[in-house]
Amino acid sequence: VERVPSKPGLTAVELFDALADGRVKMVWIACTNPMQSMPDLTRVKAGLEAAQLVVLQDAYANTETASFADVVLPATSWGEKEGTVTNSERRISRVRAALPKPFEARHDWEIACDFGRRLGPSSLFPYDSPEAIWNEHREATRGRDLDITGLSYAILDERGPQQWPFPEGATQGKARLYEDGVFATPNGRARFYTEKHRDLAEGVDARFPLRLTTGRLRDHWHGLSRTGNVTPLFGHVAEPRLGMNAADMSRRALEPGELVAVKSRRGTVHVIVEADEGVRSGQAYLPMHWGKRFLGGRDSAGVNTVTSPALDPLSRQPELKHAAVKIERAGLPWRLTAFVRVDPERFVHVLDALLPLQSELTFASAVPFGRATPGVLFRAAAEQSPSEAWLATLDRILELEGDDVLRYDDPRLGHARRLKISGDHLASARLSGDAGAIASGEWLREWLASGQSVAEIRRALLLPSALPPAGLVPASRIVCQCLGISEHAIAASLALLPDNAADRVKHLQATLRCGTNCGSCLPELRALSAALPVPVRKEQAA
Repeated sequence: VERVPSKPGLTAVELFDALADGRVKMVWIACTNPMQSMPDLTRVKAGLEAAQLVVLQDAYANTETASFADVVLPATSWGEKEGTVTNSERRISRVRAALPKPFEARHDWEIACDFGRRLGPSSLFPYDSPEAIWNEHREATRGRDLDITGLSYAILDERGPQQWPFPEGATQGKARLYEDGVFATPNGRARFYTEKHRDLAEGVDARFPLRLTTGRLRDHWHGLSRTGNVTPLFGHVAEPRLGMNAADMSRRALEPGELVAVKSRRGTVHVIVEADEGVRSGQAYLPMHWGKRFLGGRDSAGVNTVTSPALDPLSRQPELKHAAVKIERAGLPWRLTAFVRVDPERFVHVLDALLPLQSELTFASAVPFGRATPGVLFRAAAEQSPSEAWLATLDRILELEGDDVLRYDDPRLGHARRLKISGDHLASARLSGDAGAIASGEWLREWLASGQSVAEIRRALLLPSALPPAGLVPASRIVCQCLGISEHAIAASLALLPDNAADRVKHLQATLRCGTNCGSCLPELRALSAALPVPVRKEQAA
């Protein structure tokens, strides 16, 4: 082109506003999931619905954004790509594909080049490999502070990763930038920018008195398009939960495990609440990962239904991490808990089949569970029971059809129970009615996940008791995901070693091997080692 635009284009939040009001007619989305990750999802939805054309270029077809796409372009993921990657140390590494391209998927550069050739002369897009594109990028750095004209794929292959700058004629990269005190500015001096403190865009008030913060879970990444497909990764945090200060819960007469409504000026999301000692009074915490695929309902698209689209004036980054909210008891009388044991390769299809059922629900949550015996857990709540057709659809998804299904119905109270036994094991269940009718759902799911025989508890299967039968040991959280080490196993091992916290962590690494692989569980291992009481041995007492 003769020139590039002289003014910056629209940022993400502004782009969807422009789609909603018609200033932008089409959008091409690559490698992101705005219907999960953007703030104020009601506004994002309005933009996608108003667009004349939505193109989605992604490796996954079941993201929240995919249902709005007119055209889906299947793209390769990281493990299928060739090229280079530069880390935060400015070190450039060669990347080689671990797997071939699946099915119709193509690399992002192939898609872009193909489209470009269809727009104009093919000579503008002569690239036939990632190396050819990288070589053009390399030339664009000549004479700049990030000059890499001295690098090539051959050098990276021969010598391994290299740091930039690495200009032509150099024998190695520069380990530390600006050691000479000369910076890439016209006068060579560094520029510092100072900004005065600004208050949050949305303050709390009498109507919305709590500060909702959002953030990451240890074992998940952003929108769960990839990590949400791995059942064991839900062992550490099993399902969407809102963390609140215990005193704030008490003032609102809320109990742990209760369903609450989190309301902001933009919408409402329903979620189960739990006490969290890490949350200060006046605040609440909700992980950002839960989009509509895992947490939703008729009018909710997940966590970011309630977050704020207010923009920083310079970076244009939205204030996703804070929103003023009020939290109150959900007040939804009809409840449902259902679960089904599935093969690991099938549970994604079960999650996808459950998503359309949200249209008749105020609250819905669907997550995988289990490690040795994987399954899918589905929770729902509404003002009244959904239609018989809806329940029949759910039963088909849960494989609760046929003569071998145990059934109980109380039309007067609106209670219903369906349980399927396969061989001598629980295969699936649906419990619906009021809160009392689904009380046994927790221990029944634990029984299914444990893989234990139901021979001794058949009489208890249709009883709505919250008390589990004798002999059931509930599974605890998985602390070390790499090796599947639970909190119970860690506590049992620590009980044998009454030394200080540092030695206790070494003991855990030596005996259970937890914390010896990726290391992401080490902070929690240290906290558990310090928090669990040191047992007193007989010789110490003497």
